[in-house]
Amino acid sequence: MRDGGAAGGGIAPVLLHWYDRHARDLPWRIGPAARARGERPDPYRVWLSEVMLQQTTVAAVQGYYRRFTERWPDVAALAAAGDAEVMAEWAGLGYYARARNLLKCARAVVADHDGRFPETAEGLRALPGIGPYTAAAVAAIAYDEAATVVDGNVERVVARLFTVETPLPSAKPELTRLAAALTPAKRPGCFAQAMMDLGATVCTPKSPACGICPLIHACRARAEGIAADLPRKAPKAAKPVRQGIVYVARRADGAWLLETRPETGLLGGMLGFPTTDWAEAAPAEAAPLPADWTDPGAEVRHTFTHFHLRLALRVARVPEGTDPPRGHWVPAAEFRPAALPTLMRKAFDLARGTLE
Repeated sequence: MRDGGAAGGGIAPVLLHWYDRHARDLPWRIGPAARARGERPDPYRVWLSEVMLQQTTVAAVQGYYRRFTERWPDVAALAAAGDAEVMAEWAGLGYYARARNLLKCARAVVADHDGRFPETAEGLRALPGIGPYTAAAVAAIAYDEAATVVDGNVERVVARLFTVETPLPSAKPELTRLAAALTPAKRPGCFAQAMMDLGATVCTPKSPACGICPLIHACRARAEGIAADLPRKAPKAAKPVRQGIVYVARRADGAWLLETRPETGLLGGMLGFPTTDWAEAAPAEAAPLPADWTDPGAEVRHTFTHFHLRLALRVARVPEGTDPPRGHWVPAAEFRPAALPTLMRKAFDLARGTLE
């Protein structure tokens, strides 16, 4: 085990000085100059951004964040929102369990905490859907608790600073311990954001810009010439492939057949086209209503965290008055392809040429 104390004692002041000059301008962030003037981050917006940023890039999140905060400017407004509204705005960000937990958490803050987020990482972790990382990030950034914030960027910076060669994910406990030793009592929120900014802009996964790094003289991996090789990662197992069929039907008046998926499981609670179950073996046909279903020879391909999905496409035009035993018709004027999850938008894009 490495000792982060002696080696890292001078890191926080140097990194904070760098952050004061080079902090990224992000819509959810109160920058260092504003913090010095006494402006405080809104814990609601810190929490919202951190949930959105999980397993997603800053560039992908910014538009979603702006739309969410314009529509629901505080936690009470979000708590009062309808599930379908929030899921529709979330569409495209992926990992839809986060959107369901977002609503559960907002409602718990309003119902159990009078609309105020707890001010400690321990209190935040008691809320639904908030794990150790998000709790630490909100506590540090919004409330200046000296909580240890460790995301992928921080793991990479720490692994290189202290030449941690244990592969991820096994290295996580050691990286967290070393990051905790670096976290200062003064300005811990700014320090957490500085570590994330350093990893995102300088200490990048490939071709790290060591020449402009403020911590160049403290970095052991750079001194040993192995910075680009760290952190090491255990080999990934090959992802299995699951198969299914997706059914896209359009009524003569332009309405589309959609259904709300079960609350549990992938795409839980989301609106989409009916599908069969997804399994490793090719499924039997299970159309949502009797129709002249045709096979246009197209396949919807999508990758989830743990498997690849291949959905054979079926399309059909049906007459007005058709009553589906499964799903419901959405009138053309109310149908928003952008509100569908990415998988379902892919199906729509493949089917629209046949049905429009």
